[in-house]
Amino acid sequence: MMDSIKNFIKLTNDIATAGQPKEIEFKDIAEAGYKYVINIGMLDHPHAVATENKVVAELGLTYVHIPVAFDSPTKEQVRFFCNLMSSLKGTKIFVHCIMNFRVSAFMYHYLSKVEKLPESEAKSLMFEYWELDPVWEELMSWSSSDIGL
Repeated sequence: MMDSIKNFIKLTNDIATAGQPKEIEFKDIAEAGYKYVINIGMLDHPHAVATENKVVAELGLTYVHIPVAFDSPTKEQVRFFCNLMSSLKGTKIFVHCIMNFRVSAFMYHYLSKVEKLPESEAKSLMFEYWELDPVWEELMSWSSSDIGL
């Protein structure tokens, strides 16, 4: 049932990423045992679920929104995200944006720099389908010290 969610990828035992779930799919996320939903997409996107915070809360999950503009992600946002993920370690977390591109880049930094996983494990399969533009190429090149980790 989770496989119906756009670009769903289970990155680790506790972390799954995806594109924007449909409103009905948040029930599947809750039933799969996820406790947190972190959305780094923009709420003004046509595919966003405007009432996502309410839908998620009604299912008993905690919702965190970090609005990241696709054309201008910041080092501060990546640092905040990595610190948040670190604070939730050991909990089942579902992280999404609109296509699972932003999330894949942010997760790469978390998994490689905080969790110290090798690049082969830190890089999502989404990178096989995403041709990075200069903004995201630069983001992927940021070091731990660039980000402030």
